[in-house]
Amino acid sequence: MKTFAVFGGILCAVVVVVYGLTRGDWLHGLLAGLSLSMALLPEEFSVVLLIFLSMGAWRLSKRNVLVRRMPAIETLGASTVLCVDKTGTLTLNRMILNSLFSKGEYCELEKNKCLLEKFHELLEFGYLASQRDPFDPLEKEIKRNTEKFLINTEHIHEEWKTVREYPLSKNLLALSNVWKSPGSGQYIIATKGAPEAIFDLCHLSESEKEELSAHVQEMANRGLRLLGVAKASFQDDSLPEKQHDFEFEFIGLLGFVDPVRQSVAQSIKECYKAGIRVIMITGDYPGTAQHIARQIGLENPDKYITGPELANMDQQELAEKIKVTNIFARVVPEQKLTIVNALKQNGEVVAMTGDGVNDAPALKSAHIGIAMGERGTDVARESASIVLLNDDFFSIVAAVRLGRRIFDNLKKAIGYIFSVHMPIAGLALFPILFNLPLVLLPAHIAFLELIIDPACSTVFEAEPEEKNIMNRSPRNLQERLFGRKNLVLSLVQGISMLAGVIAVFLYTLYMGKGEVDARTLTFATLVIANLTLIVANLSWSQSLIKTLSSENKALRYVLAGALSGLLLVLYVPALRSMFRFSLLHGDDLLIVFVVGILSIVWLRLLKSQINNNI
Repeated sequence: MKTFAVFGGILCAVVVVVYGLTRGDWLHGLLAGLSLSMALLPEEFSVVLLIFLSMGAWRLSKRNVLVRRMPAIETLGASTVLCVDKTGTLTLNRMILNSLFSKGEYCELEKNKCLLEKFHELLEFGYLASQRDPFDPLEKEIKRNTEKFLINTEHIHEEWKTVREYPLSKNLLALSNVWKSPGSGQYIIATKGAPEAIFDLCHLSESEKEELSAHVQEMANRGLRLLGVAKASFQDDSLPEKQHDFEFEFIGLLGFVDPVRQSVAQSIKECYKAGIRVIMITGDYPGTAQHIARQIGLENPDKYITGPELANMDQQELAEKIKVTNIFARVVPEQKLTIVNALKQNGEVVAMTGDGVNDAPALKSAHIGIAMGERGTDVARESASIVLLNDDFFSIVAAVRLGRRIFDNLKKAIGYIFSVHMPIAGLALFPILFNLPLVLLPAHIAFLELIIDPACSTVFEAEPEEKNIMNRSPRNLQERLFGRKNLVLSLVQGISMLAGVIAVFLYTLYMGKGEVDARTLTFATLVIANLTLIVANLSWSQSLIKTLSSENKALRYVLAGALSGLLLVLYVPALRSMFRFSLLHGDDLLIVFVVGILSIVWLRLLKSQINNNI
């Protein structure tokens, strides 16, 4: 904009001086210089950027995506990798207790293939290891099933009191509740957590661990999310500081089903068509992750990297393996940053989801950090570029689609601005260079701006996405908003328009008509060519007829308003006099519409070549 302003100012001064010296009319010279400077300055750029990004944020909010940083809107369309959490994003986070394992036996609750009396202790201590009034979906499901199956027994222990809680920690993925019953001097400890953590607390032998790990693997391969349950008792009054100081006894395993969101499989397909990889990151077992991956159609479900494996890899090895690995299992939140950095090292544009405090570094490092709105922490939201209000993977894909649409339409709007200013500037300069009557006065350019401003800001912003928008590869993040090819296309269109209106101007003068007639026909032709340019630039993948009949209401309003305004200044005497126009007749209007439309429409004959250049 600064360059345009300096160049426009210098050219304006030159025109005023040249006009004044050659024609001796400094007042009209000043008007000519002012007209040229108005024609040259594309002041619409700042308006377009503001409106596109603001409206983009509003449209994303309608899709349950809250934008916290405006540049993320444009970056979304360039994403090459989506790294997403499994639980709550790909799945519903509605845990359904499906399978029990205890003392070498399985119980399938869904099929009622068991005698629950054998598993009452597993449900009892799973319940005791949870909150009385739980918030976590897992604990809610444990409570629901315990109360359902054990309500008529003594195993609910309503009279017991919680004495102490041992919370989950980074080093030990298990938590314990210490209970004491009235009149008893003995503490009862119930614990639940990751199976390997429970095995560790129970001090199992290697053979016992191997035997139980086989059952864990078998349940994980069915897509179950697993919790181990154990119990202990304690006699002393002074409770130990660590859970490891209790003598735990292993009870069994709880297996939960987390249903996949119905829209995920189709959204994954859409990502692959758009050239976007999807990487699943989960704290669950590889078998669980692979089962979900096959359900949703994730590529390469047989390949995975676990958190412990990730911890032992250097950055170079990970950067190589991550090219073909789409599943990361048993991963802790801190390792997300390592994954992001490896992808960025490979030149990927990364969008990463997260919800916890420990996800913040990865969300900041990713090109687009996506925080979960329903279950996310404040720290995660503050670190992210956008917030997903419904935690649904479908909303991420919809946001990518909208990001591509916004970038597409922004390029079209800027191309239109460059094109339309060329004939306006040309008509302001041409008569001065060749000592001809002035065509455009400041009032005429102001009229044109009343068309250009709403067209480039509202019409192009409201244009629906191209049909193939999600069948393209992601654009290069370094790609300029308005590159050389787009500039060439804009120049061709602008020159074509300029040639058409100058031809009308010279033809009118050649036919012996006066300055006012020449100005009127030329201006009317420029308006029609401008409207045709708008329609032509809205979409290069469909015909002008389809573009006119599209759902873009703003286009119809601008076309109707511009044509109505043109008729008013041509046929209302007071306005016609103010604009220094003459009355146009039927043959004049025929010339106006034919030349105005053909000056742009002929370019559609080169549609295939032009499509290859944009």
